[in-house]
Amino acid sequence: MNVAFFQQIEEILHTERIDSYRQDGADEALTLSRYTLNMALSESLYPVLQFAEIALRNVVHKAMTARCQTDTWYDHANARLLGWQNQKVAEAKISLQQNGKQITPGRIVAELNFGFWTGFFNLGHGQTGVGYYLARRAFPHAPAADQDFHKLGQRWKKIRDLRNRVFHHERVIHWNDLDARHQAIREIIAWMSPELNDLAVVLDRFSLIKNAGLAPWLAKLQHHWPQP
Repeated sequence: MNVAFFQQIEEILHTERIDSYRQDGADEALTLSRYTLNMALSESLYPVLQFAEIALRNVVHKAMTARCQTDTWYDHANARLLGWQNQKVAEAKISLQQNGKQITPGRIVAELNFGFWTGFFNLGHGQTGVGYYLARRAFPHAPAADQDFHKLGQRWKKIRDLRNRVFHHERVIHWNDLDARHQAIREIIAWMSPELNDLAVVLDRFSLIKNAGLAPWLAKLQHHWPQP
């Protein structure tokens, strides 16, 4: 591969970011092909991560509306929100007001971040009882053994960790359990909505890209930017 071209890429992307792909002394072509494969894998995970996040907030919203008998459940005492969750709701309302938007349940739900929703499966809501309620109500298509608060908490933590790495452009190709994590996301989508999982199947390119490995990216780089 053209070394001068690689050096320019390294400069604009930053050496420290590139260094994580050549810790074993890989040459320029292999280093950059690892970087591009990581980018492609992250891109391929975006649909299932997006489906999982949007579905979670909507199934929790539906279940909590039923629990509190109001779609403004986040203001209801029976929601038993933790202190930090109440703060997130307050911040969401302020953000909507500052942007000149009407405060509606739909907008509040969309404004709250992923951590707010996965927080229902943390230890705090094991103590409030809300986590156990949601484990049964929000995943109607899960096997009974998987409608378990603790198991769901562990699963959502792994999904959130992967989501944060992907959305912040960090390295994931070195994770040995990436296939299992991908499968776990698809599984939990199916537990919330089999139909949404059917759509995910059609859009999902993760396995195709993962199984192809480095070869296509290495060939592309060497073809377009050969060593003079």
